[in-house]
Amino acid sequence: MNFLLIAIGGAVGSVARYSVSLAAVRLVDVSYPVGTFAVNVLGCFAFGVLAGVGDHRLTLSTQARAFLLVGLLGGFTTFSTYAFESIVLVRDGRAGLALLNAAGQTLVGLGAIWVGLFLTR
Repeated sequence: MNFLLIAIGGAVGSVARYSVSLAAVRLVDVSYPVGTFAVNVLGCFAFGVLAGVGDHRLTLSTQARAFLLVGLLGGFTTFSTYAFESIVLVRDGRAGLALLNAAGQTLVGLGAIWVGLFLTR
């Protein structure tokens, strides 16, 4: 059942990402990737709110977490998960691992894209 909820949430999140990105680009016509920036910031904010509600206000079921956090926000942006996991590491007193996670994923991700582009030339 969780796989179905994640799939549905992911589909909704992906369509939402595309819609928000298009709207942001139409509102702010610049050469900076404002659509992606907006999606990542909104996704991180939404992830923080939902995770906070789940931790402090009410219990989110496994199914709700699967749909909302993994599916919907995972489809909207995986950056929100990466940022949240880094914050959890800081919160748990593992700031060094948080820094390694943040810098490592950014640098290795950029490198992986470069290698992929290079290999396909």
